[in-house]
Amino acid sequence: MNNAAINFQTIAVDFDGTLCYSKWPDCGQPNQALITYLQEWRRNGNKLILWTCRAGEALSKAVEWCKEQNLEFDAVNDNLPEIIELYGNNSRKITCDYYIDDRMLLPELIKA
Repeated sequence: MNNAAINFQTIAVDFDGTLCYSKWPDCGQPNQALITYLQEWRRNGNKLILWTCRAGEALSKAVEWCKEQNLEFDAVNDNLPEIIELYGNNSRKITCDYYIDDRMLLPELIKA
């Protein structure tokens, strides 16, 4: 494992129902508050990954839609190159500090 320091934080964000108020495969209305937050996040030197089940043409449409919203990503459905180098492999699970997804459930909210 490379001992390079990571001096940024990373958010992995979903597209459908999170960045965009729509249902697949369409791209609908933007979640402007979230988009503005993520633009500022990147301006502050942090990283952003688009993390979606979309693939092929549907993924291309989502990435283009995000560009139209002035939202750029450091990776799409993949780990950052810095993380791959740091750990010496590319895990199937996206490595990040925070996940933003409309289907998220926090473990502490689960009651036995």
